[in-house]
Amino acid sequence: MAFHQIRFPINIALGARGGPQWSTDIVSLVSGAEERNTRCAQSRRKYNAGYGVKSAADMRQILSFFEERRGRFHGFLFRDPLDHRSSQETVTPYDQDLGFGDGSQTEFQLIKHYGSAFDPYARQIKKPVAASVRVAVNGSELAVGDDFTVDETTGILSFASAPLSGASLTAGFEFDVPVRFDTDHLDVELSSFDAGLIPSIPLIEILT
Repeated sequence: MAFHQIRFPINIALGARGGPQWSTDIVSLVSGAEERNTRCAQSRRKYNAGYGVKSAADMRQILSFFEERRGRFHGFLFRDPLDHRSSQETVTPYDQDLGFGDGSQTEFQLIKHYGSAFDPYARQIKKPVAASVRVAVNGSELAVGDDFTVDETTGILSFASAPLSGASLTAGFEFDVPVRFDTDHLDVELSSFDAGLIPSIPLIEILT
């Protein structure tokens, strides 16, 4: 089992359907009220990439990709067509708060925040697009390579020198979702592609 640092074909990913999923237990009480409990600390994304297949050529591309991944065995990168940036528009070094320096810590995890008022969710970003990452300390943008580096396999941001105590750290970035196929079998029916048959190509996020 390995993770292949290769992206699922973007032209097909753009037509995929899916998004985040939580797991919530709900117990109905005799009074009619209910109790709710979440069984996980992180959401998990699921997609069906079959909706992006438009031709037999697309399916052949997926078939080759699927075989090299050995079905569910190896993971890979997936570009979520809706959620793949730190902001809705152009990436800036001020998009997401990463915390504050303490004068000694040099490594920080990239994070994307969802919501703000009630129960914000902080999602760790572990597959950033390294060339897209921009970072600022106390509002001043840093130089990639000289002032910081980023590990595109973990999302860990490493500063050349520890940010001063109390310094605010922010970042902007593009990112992919680490996924695997959620099936070991592709059911292909070429005779119907031109008639609009959409194969099922389930993908599921790999959580670490």
